[in-house]
Amino acid sequence: MGTSEDDSKKQFEQDNSLLRESWAEFCDSLKQSGDLVFRDSGPQNSVSRATGMRLLARNISLAMQFEMENCNPDFPELLHYFDPLRKQGGDNTDALYVGSPINGQHSYRIWGQRGSAAYFAITVLEDGNTPWGGGVVATLLGENLKLDDDGNFELIVSPEPEPENFAGPGKNWMQSSPESYRITFRQFFADWLNEEPMTAQIECLSHALPHPHFTPQALAEGLQKSAHWVNSSVAYWATMIDKWKVQPNTFLSYGELEKNKIDFTPGGAPIIAFWQLPKDQALILRVQPPNAEYWAVEFGNYWWETMDYRYHFSSTNCHHARLERDGELIIVVSHEDLGANNWLDPCGHEEGYVTFRWIGSDSYPKPACKQLSVSELRTQHSGLLGKVSATERNADLKTRRQGITRRFGS
Repeated sequence: MGTSEDDSKKQFEQDNSLLRESWAEFCDSLKQSGDLVFRDSGPQNSVSRATGMRLLARNISLAMQFEMENCNPDFPELLHYFDPLRKQGGDNTDALYVGSPINGQHSYRIWGQRGSAAYFAITVLEDGNTPWGGGVVATLLGENLKLDDDGNFELIVSPEPEPENFAGPGKNWMQSSPESYRITFRQFFADWLNEEPMTAQIECLSHALPHPHFTPQALAEGLQKSAHWVNSSVAYWATMIDKWKVQPNTFLSYGELEKNKIDFTPGGAPIIAFWQLPKDQALILRVQPPNAEYWAVEFGNYWWETMDYRYHFSSTNCHHARLERDGELIIVVSHEDLGANNWLDPCGHEEGYVTFRWIGSDSYPKPACKQLSVSELRTQHSGLLGKVSATERNADLKTRRQGITRRFGS
């Protein structure tokens, strides 16, 4: 047997050992992550604990996308982050989040159709101390995005400005910093049925080398980083919600409780409240929505996941909400549908968060929150109930599902 064949066999055996060890370590790390669901400060509720376990499993695919499948900034792809089956960090029920890895020292070209989402924003993000990076170094809002007559755009992201001859219809430029590592496109849909999502592509202009082949070493590194991301991201958001939990039913922004920079929605930081709701109680949220380009209300569980908005009413917004005659928004949270105009369904959970987003607004009011028993709700606020029949609710839900299919595809 020749030396070359001996070396090949030895390398094969080493690779086998690496593959076995990396897979075992990946599985062991995920197994240990399960302890997060049973943390002392976590929900003492079987539905919430089952949801926490499901979150860990769901986030494996998200972690694999970030840390192995779409982690090379020389060969980036624009892929969506969240959808009805994988969520994290207070995902907006109205949103389609799309993004890609970048290298802040390289240049990128992104081109496509803007679509017609009510709110559209692009952020260039630096790495940081949260699961979603650190500070935002560049922002381009939809109203400032230059389009051609057909709604197409071209965007260059680079350390240095593009030459003057790049100016013109549909031509845009954003400056990256040396630490930039990701670009994110936010699209928030008010009218789910009639607004169109963006279609776009990205290419790195600084590299034209062939895409590297996948290797055992790449697998080992990707699995290790993915397992770490699952654990650290779920732990981060569980720790964060515990900070709101100290002041239930009180609306506070992320910045009021946390100093770490994170990739916030440009144009209006969300305000968030923690809620705890036994089966026999309800919440009434009241606020006068300001004049805003877009506003929305999201509702989610302890693990910072929105409820299953395919089959349950877990949000409303500036298009779908049923306002009072004076323009007031009144939301009723209860485990039973009592026919309120704007009902949010806890979906078996007894604690979680509710978020209001006022974007491009002339003011940023904080809603008033009243907690009471269901019997008190029926007697003291009967005028809020019986507004929407079961038939109307089912029709609304059917429309929501059609809008979700339009946004994410079939």
